[in-house]
Amino acid sequence: MTKKDVLQQVDEEARRAAKTFLRSSRFGALATIDPASGTPMASRVSLASDSRGCPIFLISQLSGHFGALESDPRVSVLLGEPGRGDPLAHPRITVFGQAERVSQDERPKIRARYLARHPKAALYADFGDFAFWRINIERASYNGGFGKAYDMNRDDLVAPTDPALEEMEADAVEHMNTDHSDAIALYAETQAGKTQRNWTLACLDLEGLDLVSGDDVARIWFEPALQNADELRPRLVAMAKRARAS
Repeated sequence: MTKKDVLQQVDEEARRAAKTFLRSSRFGALATIDPASGTPMASRVSLASDSRGCPIFLISQLSGHFGALESDPRVSVLLGEPGRGDPLAHPRITVFGQAERVSQDERPKIRARYLARHPKAALYADFGDFAFWRINIERASYNGGFGKAYDMNRDDLVAPTDPALEEMEADAVEHMNTDHSDAIALYAETQAGKTQRNWTLACLDLEGLDLVSGDDVARIWFEPALQNADELRPRLVAMAKRARAS
């Protein structure tokens, strides 16, 4: 008897949905390998993402995960929370990859992105026993609900980057939040359907930008994606003009 293939063909809609999970999830269930027993060990961690969309997290050397990752970098993380009704009817994604400790050179950028999602972590983020880690994505299993299962590879999920955009990101975010909060509110309302007004810009990349309001995260996608940092300002201006016109 031939086994039925339950996986769907990966298309752009599925990629966009999976990437949105990666960009907007604030926490997940991280699974590492216990070095003492070799068995899987899962625990909840707070998450953000780097400019490519790879998950980043902050943990203490006192946690079991820290030693496990130093011993074996293989890792997976489950994102997505059930809502009302059958929990298996709600979307979720499991990302598989290799974890690496964020270098000191890259730490300021990663720290800024993480604290934009988890501002209370500023109380301990700079303690000597805490470190940021990244999951370099190798593949993922995305389930959008019953009959919507996809097996994805790195190219389906990881976005291109522009070093120039990464260098200017912090200044651009501060400028938008300080001088253009009205435009940010328009982005949230017209492109994400969010009506509350206390939105701020958390971070941006070639493919879009992330807005936050308390614990809520809204991903806004650029259509089309930017090719380089020089396109950022005119694109944001054009988005604001279209939002006001609508």
